[in-house]
Amino acid sequence: MATVSLRGEVTELLQELIRVDTTNPPGNETAAAELLREYLEESGAEVELYARVPERANLVARIRGRGDGPTLLFLSHTDVVLADAAEWSADPFGGELRDGEVWGRGALDMKGQVAASAVALASLAREGFEPAGDLVFAATADEEVGDGFGAQWLCETHPEAVRCDYLVNEGSGERLELGGKPFYMCSVAEKMSAPFRLRVRGRSGHASMPGIADNALVKGAPLITALGEYVPEQQLTPEVETLLEAVTGERPASPQDALEQARAIGEFFAEMVEPLLSLTLSPTMVSASRKRNVIPAICDVIVDSRLLPGTTPAEQQAIVRAVLGDGDYELEKLEAHGGTRSRIETPLWEAVAGWINEVEPEAKPAPICVAGFTDSHWFREAFGTVAYGFFPSRAMSAELAARLIHSADERIPVEDLELGVSFLRHAAQAMLT
Repeated sequence: MATVSLRGEVTELLQELIRVDTTNPPGNETAAAELLREYLEESGAEVELYARVPERANLVARIRGRGDGPTLLFLSHTDVVLADAAEWSADPFGGELRDGEVWGRGALDMKGQVAASAVALASLAREGFEPAGDLVFAATADEEVGDGFGAQWLCETHPEAVRCDYLVNEGSGERLELGGKPFYMCSVAEKMSAPFRLRVRGRSGHASMPGIADNALVKGAPLITALGEYVPEQQLTPEVETLLEAVTGERPASPQDALEQARAIGEFFAEMVEPLLSLTLSPTMVSASRKRNVIPAICDVIVDSRLLPGTTPAEQQAIVRAVLGDGDYELEKLEAHGGTRSRIETPLWEAVAGWINEVEPEAKPAPICVAGFTDSHWFREAFGTVAYGFFPSRAMSAELAARLIHSADERIPVEDLELGVSFLRHAAQAMLT
């Protein structure tokens, strides 16, 4: 485990990071990058800042290896989502330490992991760690919005700085009791974010004479209902098969079998598994007329959609058209990010399993696919990187953490910060020694 001094060090660094407001937009992540650079350079690590625009810098720190081993990268992002102080019972940018927890926006997503990664690398550098391959820490901008200032830009513009064989990122790590046994979730894949716009066309007219118009909003209503009521075809993925086998000892024979096994474990577990068996279609935004007395000629519906790894936007569009049938509408893809996976049988998985065995011998790792997506996919696509999401937590329940991320009163137990430093140091030593 991390020493008491590292516990205090990571706590203080997180407090300082929270007090730097990096709400995105606009981001202003350079302030956080400068704070981290000052801290890391004191340890003797090599540090560089890379910025598409001056106020949105990405930090890359490194302990150079001997050249006879792989490169391991700790990935994190320094931007955070908006926090409305009126909803909080503490200053969202105060970094207050209260009852063993650090409070503030980004404590969980993900300045806690930023701080733990920095402390892991800095402490190893101070100890004279000489890795076989490079140990790298990247604290990137712009993950929450993704306008091309962060990980994507680094991979495309400065690949020499972030090219890596293995990567540890956010996405999972929570400890769950499943079937009376402890497991630590480790994300090895992620769904694709593939939202689209449904545009329904009609004919405008004065609202006092609806018979002379063709109301696009009314025409759109049954299409919205059809998308909301659609029950997608389910399929088993390697991650769900391996997860259920790890937890129950039996490999599911079908998607329905997987759901039944999950429900037998518990409702929360079933809620985790169900979205990993199919794509999702969730209408979330509608816009039509801008005036009360004008019947709209156009109704735009934004649909959030997440696709299983391996599913393409073209396949998604074919499914949507089958759901909606023929009609006077258009579909427009808005983005398509994520949808990648990494192998499970790797040295990084062994490092995760080895650390779990050290800190809690009765616990086991279990692979999972992230229902959303992270910046890991840029590295998988650019370099073929084996990327896992793993930042262990056991002091705070997974259910509470899920409610606090992007919400009011976000906070992280110091015990979990220390746990994260412990794992990251172990991963570096296990893979690069």
